[in-house]
Amino acid sequence: MKAHRLGELREFLMSRRARISPAEAGLPDGGARRRTPGLRREEVAVLAGVGVSWYQWLEQGRDITVSPQVLDSVGRVLRLSSAERRHLYVLAGLNPPAPEVDPGDRDMCAGLRRLIDAWMPYPAHIMDAYWNLIMYNDTAAAVLGMRPGLPQNCLVAFFTDPMYRSWTPAWEEVAPQVVAQFRAACSECPDDEGFRAVVEEAKAASAEFTALWERRDIAPGGQIRKEMHHPVVGRLLMESTQLRVPARPDLAIVMHTPLPDAETDVDTAAKLRWLASPEGRRGSIYPVAG
Repeated sequence: MKAHRLGELREFLMSRRARISPAEAGLPDGGARRRTPGLRREEVAVLAGVGVSWYQWLEQGRDITVSPQVLDSVGRVLRLSSAERRHLYVLAGLNPPAPEVDPGDRDMCAGLRRLIDAWMPYPAHIMDAYWNLIMYNDTAAAVLGMRPGLPQNCLVAFFTDPMYRSWTPAWEEVAPQVVAQFRAACSECPDDEGFRAVVEEAKAASAEFTALWERRDIAPGGQIRKEMHHPVVGRLLMESTQLRVPARPDLAIVMHTPLPDAETDVDTAAKLRWLASPEGRRGSIYPVAG
């Protein structure tokens, strides 16, 4: 397996080097015709500030010791994207850095809006890494109480919104799962001040959050079963699922799926369809976000 990995490292570095011209790297081409496209190995080494022999061994796939700092220098010279940089780390046998958003992937909001709107009549919303609410569809407003004026952080709103809490009979059962999932998100970036700010805000707003946070439970973002009692349509059973888009690791898409209830024969899907209809919108107790 190591031989295969090092072989892939060799081919990957050669392919990335071949696509960078001397002019793109800030070097004069000298007007001479090159036998191979792109940069030469010694040029990559000089630009990265590493020894020529060392870089030659790296690209040959030899089993040598590498450091993150040197790989970052090589990645900078070869103009690697965030995904390519992580790939380089893996091929070199190192733990990859945290995913980053490449500039070309930042403009995805329109497509993500289409995604959650296409999920109608079921609720869906999008959060950033800190669980700040980015966008939500109309059914999320009607069923989950998402609306202007609420704290725009989903964790803080969960503990402070009296409307959502009054609609959720099993709130005390769900709360530990919510806190454990947020701690798991924090653990991915232990030095991030943004997460600490959210935790401090939640502690100041809720003694219940503080008690659950001190338990230090941790669980990956996945699925949570939700039972809600809507004031217009009554009991709703849904399954909340967190999804990630690899190109946007800073975002999480939360989609709610209706669940069947064999005991009471509750048709949550039909109720959600009604709430999303013009008649259901008129029957809501507050305007939904349009």
